[in-house]
Amino acid sequence: MTLVAGGSTAYTSDALTGIFRVSTDEIKEAAELLYSAGEPRIGSEENEDALIELVKSRFPRKPHCLVEAWTIFRLDVTEEELNKIHAAGQLPMILFAHNVRFDSERRFDVGDWMRSTFAVSFEEGFLFETRNTIYVLKGPGHEKSASLKTAFSFF
Repeated sequence: MTLVAGGSTAYTSDALTGIFRVSTDEIKEAAELLYSAGEPRIGSEENEDALIELVKSRFPRKPHCLVEAWTIFRLDVTEEELNKIHAAGQLPMILFAHNVRFDSERRFDVGDWMRSTFAVSFEEGFLFETRNTIYVLKGPGHEKSASLKTAFSFF
């Protein structure tokens, strides 16, 4: 039994799994996914102003968000799930970032974390597009494989 502090209250891991309706194994999977090493990748090394101008010129009507300390999750899905994802015009990829640097719609504050919906395109190794947003990946990041269930269980 592990004690976890929560404000002025201490919870056992058993109590947390009951609160969140997840198993200890699911918590361990999610923690391993977030904190394990993935394949190192490099986003753009351009300065922030240049990246914002680039995305504005290439995607003039689409909101954009500049992020650092990011991970792309390539989702391991069944053939049936893949067919559904592709039928919706999407790819089995989601983005998680620990540090938002700029969000044109002000959905996130600087320093917030974020998780995207499924990608619709991924260009040049740093332009991650969803239906609603262009995420600009800056600096070092990672790429990891994850199950659909695990990826969405902790976001």
